[in-house]
Amino acid sequence: MSTAVLKSEWTKIRTVASTVWSLVSALVATVGISAALCWAIGATFDDLPQEQQATFDPTVMSFAGMTFGQLGMIVFGVLVVTSEYSSGMIRTSLAAVPRRGTLLLSKLAVATALALVVGLLTSFLSFFLGQAILGEHSIGIGEPNILRAVVGAGLYMALIALFSMGFATILRSAVLSLGILMPFFLMISNILSAFETTRKVSQWFPDQAGSKIMQTVPGTVETPYGPWTGLGIMVVWVLAAVLGGYLVLRKRDA
Repeated sequence: MSTAVLKSEWTKIRTVASTVWSLVSALVATVGISAALCWAIGATFDDLPQEQQATFDPTVMSFAGMTFGQLGMIVFGVLVVTSEYSSGMIRTSLAAVPRRGTLLLSKLAVATALALVVGLLTSFLSFFLGQAILGEHSIGIGEPNILRAVVGAGLYMALIALFSMGFATILRSAVLSLGILMPFFLMISNILSAFETTRKVSQWFPDQAGSKIMQTVPGTVETPYGPWTGLGIMVVWVLAAVLGGYLVLRKRDA
């Protein structure tokens, strides 16, 4: 990767308003919804069943809004790739950078770095605001595994964006990519994980496995892997999507 190509990709991303606003929406939705849910739980905590009180994870509660916030990351990842196809700029990009692997890697590197910065900012803001709202039910970041969960939440959001970029590179259509990814992450994955008969399959999905990194208190539903292994499973999904995107970009005409 050359510095000139990286600068070019940075310019493309920051000059497209929709990509910038998608990152802002990811941050605002995650922090805002998480804060609201922390307030609701804090106000009704004593009314919860004893089992739920015993397994309450204040860290995970700080990230409760990420289910919706990650949709902003999905939109960001998809638009980073497909905006060039919809505008026809992909032909100009390929003419300037004939090596398609270099072009794709540069795009993914810049966009993922930006998503990681926003993801970490989001996770730390969500955690500290959520714990402040939870009050006596909160936990400090210095407690065991808490920092891992907060940093992991930022990594999770960046990986969601990168997975979306790879997926969008395969399909090359914003409408088709968003039409598949958003229902899958928002509804299908969560619905399948809610039933015992389908949970054995859904626990290997990228979001279900990756979100394990945010858990610090053993829940009522156990998985055959731990936090870091779960994140590793998500990384495998991401690498598969990126590899698929590269193969499609290399074989197809712009």
